[in-house]
Amino acid sequence: MGCDGGTIPKRDELVKTKKKPEQKDKTADLDAKWKHCAITQEPLRQPIMACELGRLYNKEAVLEFLIDRSKFECASSFEHLKGLKDLKELKLTENKGYGRPKSEKGDSYIDTQDAKYICPVVGITMNGKHGFSYIWSCGCVLSDRALKEVKSDICHKCGSQFSKDDVITLNGTEEEVERLHQRMRTRKEQARLAKKAKKHKAESTDTETKTTDVKKARTEKTGTKALSKEAAGGPKDKIPTLKSIQKDPSASTVYKSLFTSSNKARNQQSAHWVTYNPFYN
Repeated sequence: MGCDGGTIPKRDELVKTKKKPEQKDKTADLDAKWKHCAITQEPLRQPIMACELGRLYNKEAVLEFLIDRSKFECASSFEHLKGLKDLKELKLTENKGYGRPKSEKGDSYIDTQDAKYICPVVGITMNGKHGFSYIWSCGCVLSDRALKEVKSDICHKCGSQFSKDDVITLNGTEEEVERLHQRMRTRKEQARLAKKAKKHKAESTDTETKTTDVKKARTEKTGTKALSKEAAGGPKDKIPTLKSIQKDPSASTVYKSLFTSSNKARNQQSAHWVTYNPFYN
């Protein structure tokens, strides 16, 4: 059984088989993640920034994105970027031996594993074949091998102190990205609660200060009034002096005789007809 020209067809030419899904070029995928901006896909150039999910960006592209998101079709993939506080500028170690030939024609060899940056501790290149992380507190980029082999809470590049939660994996797997996403949500919630508590404390302190100032002002005002009254010769509290009615020049002799303190009352032997005194009865 043959076709025109006496050729014999093969089985895959006669029977339709299910095509295998097109596999992604790993080299191109790594090159896109580690050498290109995650937003614009332009080649990475200094200054380079990274988010809390471990993606790499050109600082210029990030600023444009934060100013106007509508210009970018991929804006929904970067909703976690609210401002520059959500990114960290990276401190990278340049690879002095990095360089590619100007012409890619002929028999010249192109090293696709070469990278512009390396680990400052063990010297491996940051090309995606090896895991790399950066420290959120200082921004230094180190290889995962260096962080595992030299266990310390001091940065191997700048000498600053950091914690385990400060280490963020660059271009990690889906599981690692999900873990970083959860950590980012937890950190933002803690920051929100801390800001709320600080605001409440500031308001309480301000209220207490105002109350103290009002009491102090009232006290000072009362003291000032008292001093002004005394300086102006105002009335002072005095103990009243008791005077005898017999020495009152304005009282008549008849009126004075009505009281037992009069001379007439002292000399009489019987009770007075107006003021009864049982002593004389």
